Amino acid sequence: MLRFLGLIPARYASTRFPGKPLAILGGKPVIQRVYEQVVGVLDEAYVATDDERIEAAVKAFGGKVVMTSVCHKSGTDRCYEAYDKVGEGFDVVVNVQGDEPFIQPSQLQAVKQCFDNPGTQIATLVKPFTAENGWEALANVNSPKVVVDKDMNALYFSRSIIPFQRNVAQEDWLEHHVYYKHIGLYAYRAEVLKAITALPQSSLELAESLEQLRWLENGFKIKVGVTDVETIGIDTPQDLERAEAFLQALSAE
Repeated sequence: MLRFLGLIPARYASTRFPGKPLAILGGKPVIQRVYEQVVGVLDEAYVATDDERIEAAVKAFGGKVVMTSVCHKSGTDRCYEAYDKVGEGFDVVVNVQGDEPFIQPSQLQAVKQCFDNPGTQIATLVKPFTAENGWEALANVNSPKVVVDKDMNALYFSRSIIPFQRNVAQEDWLEHHVYYKHIGLYAYRAEVLKAITALPQSSLELAESLEQLRWLENGFKIKVGVTDVETIGIDTPQDLERAEAFLQALSAE
């Protein structure tokens, strides 16, 4: 049986929303809501942070936290340092973004199941776009798209709409092809996490500002799990308002 370690990278200095892990959502800090969604589904869970305020908040609600360097350029790098400190005995590291308070157990299970295949190196999650989402959602550059092969391995990630349908009107694209929205949840075998964090940034990564392209460009395979569950990530104060409304709607059901 593989052992799964959940790591939740959380930093205070967000450009678009400073301090967002400590923003209050439904009476709790956002980071607490993320942690509570993860703990119990995976074998162990830690928040990985570089900020003492976040560390104090996690300890205050009884969570586990590991302090990491302020110099990391990505959540993946932060996860590797945290794994190096607390990951002994774990086979797979699951990187759950600290701004995803509605991540669901079913989504974590979908990523875990990718490792039923012993050849899986890295896994991530996608959600099909639907016609109801509309063109605006598909064209949103902040919502990366994923193209997969017949075995559900990622071929490419892009902020552009891929594939381009040459002989179909744009308003009909969603009716003629299944487009996948990337959900920023990753899992890596421990030895693969070590290897990918040692790689220099790649040209594709720099072009799209998507670190997973570095892994593909260097020959690593990314297995893709599928979910139909919609989540609300929090990148801005406006996202927090939408998340609050979503939470209230859930409570009213």
